[in-house]
Amino acid sequence: MPGYRRARINDAMQAELSTIFREVKDPRIKEAFLTVTACDVTPDLKFAKIYFSHIHGEEKEIVRGLRAASPYIRRRLAESLNLRMTPELTFIRDESLAHGAKIATLLNQIERKAKEKEANHAESDAE
Repeated sequence: MPGYRRARINDAMQAELSTIFREVKDPRIKEAFLTVTACDVTPDLKFAKIYFSHIHGEEKEIVRGLRAASPYIRRRLAESLNLRMTPELTFIRDESLAHGAKIATLLNQIERKAKEKEANHAESDAE
């Protein structure tokens, strides 16, 4: 199967899962404000890794809620996506957003220290 087909399936799954997550009635999922950041379907379309981020809630409880709702989510995917097989879903928390935020704060701290050092150096030269 060409790579572009898998990419289209990944994008379609990501968009559809975003809609389905809003319809799930499990409070562990509904209150967590989940965002699907990426989907990765295997070439044989039997398995899919779903990467998500959340705002509220404990990660373990959210994953338990997603596992409990997995049959409902798969059924909804089968109804909306025209695939021969609906992949088995594995939910993984996406750490890239938190990692990016940490890098941004570190860069801001370095920039702030450089400005302070420059200002102190300028004051020393003025005296």
